[in-house]
Amino acid sequence: MSDLAISAVKAEATRERSAIGSLRIVQTACIFVIALVIISPLFMLVIASLKDDRFQILADMGSFRAFWVSNPTLSNFAEVGNLSGELAFGRYLVNSLIILASTVSAGLIVNSMAGFVLAWGSLRGRALILSLVIALYVIPQESIIMPLVVMVSRAGMTDTFAVQIVPWIASPLYIYLFYQFFAQLPKELFEAAEIDGASVFRIYRSIFLPLSLPALATVSILMGIETWNQYLWPILVTQTDYARPIAVAIATFFGQDSIYWDRAMAASVLMMIPILVLYLVFQRWFVSSFVGSAVKG
Repeated sequence: MSDLAISAVKAEATRERSAIGSLRIVQTACIFVIALVIISPLFMLVIASLKDDRFQILADMGSFRAFWVSNPTLSNFAEVGNLSGELAFGRYLVNSLIILASTVSAGLIVNSMAGFVLAWGSLRGRALILSLVIALYVIPQESIIMPLVVMVSRAGMTDTFAVQIVPWIASPLYIYLFYQFFAQLPKELFEAAEIDGASVFRIYRSIFLPLSLPALATVSILMGIETWNQYLWPILVTQTDYARPIAVAIATFFGQDSIYWDRAMAASVLMMIPILVLYLVFQRWFVSSFVGSAVKG
């Protein structure tokens, strides 16, 4: 190959690298702009929660001053974080944490057991039961919420923690997710454990459950978000502050004649933190579950 041809090839390679570099810069800039648009409301919320003038918060919303605070203060968090008083958002936050932890913990056990039995159990009619589980998923929760309200009222469960936990422990979606994950595991694992004399529950607890960390993380995050954002059901079954979650408390607070925007913003930040912590704890397995699904697909 002549020197002229070699120079042409090198020039073409240089142009390709330059084009790829320019494309990456444009992609990075687009991703940065999109991320900025997504994060800006959260950043504005945090900044507003650090201001001590509720009227100034509304005045700043129409300008870039909404993203700046000259004299930050944590007094709003101190006022809404108490466990008693007029603005007892601390108590509502504790209520929500109790409901969240109980629902997710019980939901992981119940839904994973149901998914394992449907995948590997000797139950007759498993295919029919699985079809019914999938069919139940397409039914909107709002369509059955009034019969549920009547049932829990007659059972005397209203205005308790149990009424906000028990109805949402089992879910067709999460049962199917666990079923799909367990069904993809090698059959040899189950057969080898059976030959060693392990019971079905021992196989589930000691072998399949430790292997299902991605599924457990995915269900934990999805169920946690769903439980944390519950509004319609709690407002129907709670009449006092005893077991009322923070989502209902914040909505009630905004419905008052005089809104303390600084404290409302602080309460909204407090409501946001636990679910972010839940995601950060399980994000490693949550992301790996999607990557694994994409590779298998």
